[in-house]
Formats: sequence, C-alpha cells, structure tokens
Amino acid sequence: MEYGLQLYSVRDITEANFEDALRRVAEMGYQMVEPAGFFGHSARDLAEMIKKYGLTVCSTHTPIKELFADPEGVIQYHREIGCNDIIIPSLTSKISLEETIEKINEIQPMVEAAGMRLHFHNHWAEFCPNAEGKIVMDELATRTKIMFQIDTFWAFNAGKDPLAVMDQYKDRITTIHLKDGFAQDHTNPESRAIGKSLGQGQAPVEQVRKKAIGMGLKIVVESEGLDPTGPEEVKRCIDYLKELDAADGI
Repeated sequence: MEYGLQLYSVRDITEANFEDALRRVAEMGYQMVEPAGFFGHSARDLAEMIKKYGLTVCSTHTPIKELFADPEGVIQYHREIGCNDIIIPSLTSKISLEETIEKINEIQPMVEAAGMRLHFHNHWAEFCPNAEGKIVMDELATRTKIMFQIDTFWAFNAGKDPLAVMDQYKDRITTIHLKDGFAQDHTNPESRAIGKSLGQGQAPVEQVRKKAIGMGLKIVVESEGLDPTGPEEVKRCIDYLKELDAADGI
C-alpha cells in the first residue's frame, strides 16, 4: 500500500525547513505528500526536493482565493510539480456560495483542459444546513462538476457514516483523508472535535481504510494534534497502517 500525508499534519516543521519535513516523512514510509502551502518554494525547487526523497505530490490544498485570483498560474505550478489534483481545502465567508459555484464552473474547464482535476475537501459544516438553509455538499454536487476529497473524520463528526458518504460520492471521489479523533457534541456550542492519531479515536478508521482500498482510492493521512510534535504523531499513524497492512498480508 502507498499512503500520502497531508503536510498540515507536520506544520510545526514545514515552514522552518520544508525540505527536512519531506525527508522525515519519506523515511517514515509515506510515499506521497499533499502540501498545504509551498512556503515560497518555486515549482522547480519543489519538484527537485520531491524527486530527491522518492516522493510524489498526490494532490495539493490550494486556497480558494489563490485559485480564483490566478487559475492559470496555479495550473502551471501543478504542471511543473507533476500533480494533477487541485483541491480547494475550504470555502470562505468572504465569497458567497453563489459566487463560489459560478467561479468553480468557470475555472473547472480550464483545469480539465490541462489534464487535471478540481476537488473540494469537506469539513463537518458542509454536511449541515448553512445560514440560508442550504447544504454545501448538495449544492456543489448538483450545481458543479467538481470532484470531492472526502475527509472521513469530518463526515463522521457531522454525524454521517463515512462509509455511506464514500458510496454516495463514489463517482466523484478519487482521494480521501483518513483521520481519527473524537466527535464534538453539536448540541454544545463550546464543544470541539479532538483529533487523534489513527487508531486512537472513535472514527471507523479500519473500515474506511478497507473500503478505500476496495474502491481504489488514494489514501491521504491527516493528523492534526501535534502530539507532542507533528512528526511523532504522523509516525504513529504510519506505523498503525503498516500493522494493518501486515495483518491483511499486503
């Protein structure tokens, strides 16, 4: 099995030394990375670092404002680093849902013409009615052709069965975030979700992993707790996955 890592998981070291972060996650056994920012590195420099450590860029989390401001520049950067999957990591309250949908429909043909795919990454709120009573995931699914990167923990945190969500969007997903933690109590405004290393929370991580493998999806690990550091936390995650692989004879 090949596993990717969302580099936000090691944000405590990426800004200070991005190349060293790549080296360390490669040594742990991750084969793919999903950057959440490039920290001023040119596409050429990033491509060289990725190649140096035997990694590939499976996808990126590219801020919606950056994509909307310069779609051609974003596409060219991805072309140079050999990445075909551009993922919008979240929406923004400063751009209305209507404007977002209109802009996605304008940009998506450009992305497709370049041989790439445009995705949206969910959090929990996109499965629940917004201030206008609309469910963002439904609006995006029916009014755009955007692909989805299902964050299975955030779906779980929204009260959804992540396995059912994967089935629901099976024709629109090529990648998931595999994440664990404890869900928040949505009846308590002060409650917050708590992220944990894989296998240490209450999300159905093993079942999600097996389903993703069966569906042929790219599995990208995200673990946000920095407990006690990002590298230590994501090392526990990959070790846990290696144990599951060994048990399955992979």
